[in-house]
Amino acid sequence: MYPFHYLRPTSIPEAQQQILLDSEAKFIAGGMTLLPAMKHRLANPSHLIDIGHLPELDCIEKRDAYLVIGAGTKHMTVARDPLVKSNIAGLAELAILIGDPQVRARGTLGGSLANNDPSADYPAAALALNANIVTDQRTIAVKDFFQGLYTTCLKEGELMKEVQFQIPLQSTYVKLKQAASGYALAGVFVAQYGSNEFNVAVTGVGNGVFRWTDAENALSKNKAIPVLNHDQLMEDIHASGKYRAHMTKVLLEKALTQLTR
Repeated sequence: MYPFHYLRPTSIPEAQQQILLDSEAKFIAGGMTLLPAMKHRLANPSHLIDIGHLPELDCIEKRDAYLVIGAGTKHMTVARDPLVKSNIAGLAELAILIGDPQVRARGTLGGSLANNDPSADYPAAALALNANIVTDQRTIAVKDFFQGLYTTCLKEGELMKEVQFQIPLQSTYVKLKQAASGYALAGVFVAQYGSNEFNVAVTGVGNGVFRWTDAENALSKNKAIPVLNHDQLMEDIHASGKYRAHMTKVLLEKALTQLTR
């Protein structure tokens, strides 16, 4: 690990000033991605600005048609919060499936979304729940937020403050875990907004999270669920694209049975 300066701001305005100290300064909250990268000398920030303790970023509340969760909220908090369970059950189900107890105790919602790992869980929830990502500079519709492998539209130094999830009638999340990491070999988040209106977001099978529009259209017309085109899916030592395509359909079918319980 390369040397760095550690800063611990007491407010968002102070954090905003500290990020301007150097072009290589980085925010850190849970550190689940940044710290391992630093240990392997794959990242070399000049300053680490610790925002993980700021109360403004750790909140859960209902605002009209949205459940609003602070970007610094830990996975375990999301999994256990009564407001999350009663309004977006699928989000609580998702959070308890992330990693292991240590990761759930330290990792944050904002960190997961900003990293945009192609096998991460929260991006699927954000996409299926028509989320808005609120930063210190703007509000970003989720359809514009994810921009490919480990890439988002966040600018350097932009601080994510909260995520606004549109509350559905029902929701659920199911995934097939990669045994060692806990990441999704395939994960499906389903949010129902009308009698025949479903949002289906898929993670773990491609170069990034995506809405499975063919499945959404099939569900809206009470038709059979199609199979994904496996030629465009991820291939690695854990699973083939063909296997991921098959399992995505299986997981969606399982998710739909959970919605009707």
